[in-house]
Amino acid sequence: MTQKTNLLRRVTIADIALRAGVSKGAVSYALNGRPGISEVTRQRILKIADDLGWYPNSAARALSGARAGACGLVLARPARTLAFETFFMELIAGIEMELSSRSVGLTLQVVHDLEAEMAVYRRWWAERRVDGVLVVDPRLDDPRIEQIEKLGLPAVIIGGPEGTGNLSAVWSDDAGAVVDVVRYLARLGHQRIARVAGVPEFLSTEARTEAYLATMAELSLPPRVVTTDFMAESGARVTRQLLADPLAPTAIIYDSEVLAVAGLGAAHEMGLSVPRDVSLVAWDDSTYCQVVHPPLTAVKRDIPGMGSHGARALLALIDDGVITRTGEARGQLMTRGTTARPPHAPVGSSRGAGGGSV
Repeated sequence: MTQKTNLLRRVTIADIALRAGVSKGAVSYALNGRPGISEVTRQRILKIADDLGWYPNSAARALSGARAGACGLVLARPARTLAFETFFMELIAGIEMELSSRSVGLTLQVVHDLEAEMAVYRRWWAERRVDGVLVVDPRLDDPRIEQIEKLGLPAVIIGGPEGTGNLSAVWSDDAGAVVDVVRYLARLGHQRIARVAGVPEFLSTEARTEAYLATMAELSLPPRVVTTDFMAESGARVTRQLLADPLAPTAIIYDSEVLAVAGLGAAHEMGLSVPRDVSLVAWDDSTYCQVVHPPLTAVKRDIPGMGSHGARALLALIDDGVITRTGEARGQLMTRGTTARPPHAPVGSSRGAGGGSV
């Protein structure tokens, strides 16, 4: 689905001059600390510039109105986690494949929280550092959406479709993939299936949890959801807690491959056999999933393709004002050595087991 949109322009010296009732030359004097105006006028102009969200342009292109030739990506995640989360590396690879083919650069910045992320958007857009941005990890009541819309900053959300306002968005069918995983485990005979979820504020986490709960209810199975922060130590900790319970789950679905690999290690440390004692499933297949022992059953998504699609949507928005809102195909469940029928399950319940994809 596409439609046209009008993008708002950046704040200029002319805007400040109009608001202050002075000439553009006077504004230039004030902003550059040059003599020629009174200190009272200088301070008034500086305050107006700050209120309007003006920043000094970082290159001569700001004077000519030329494009920056770059798109931006800000990651509000702990920097140390990015080295282990293959999702972002694959996403960036897909983005780069598309942008580089158009001679457009990618400006990447890692920050510690959403406030810092929004400050980067304001600065980049005011300074003409980027022509648009790709936004990841959409959240419940996400403050970034409203700010981006107010700025008129061209943006594509990687995620959705809910909670993305009127912005372009590209997302995968997470809910459908979760339904496939739960039903697969149920066909193997598992009745105690737990979900180790990621950050609860993320829309992707909520969508997966809702699909898990709905499918468990449909199958008349008792649900159990534990939330984490996607850190490996959290995956190990909650796995130990789950498996130490008298009614321990016989299958666990993890929200990332990092959580799943950590959970596999924790199960081994507890002296449990995978998949004889417990079956494990990872979200987002990766090399990690394939090299551990036993190799992890995982949901495989085309993450580079999603990045490439998002970049194409952003360029279409920048070039022609075309808004794109589209979903990708659901991930495919790759069955490997960490899933099998649970202990004491009827032999006939193993329908759907085995290697390959489902």
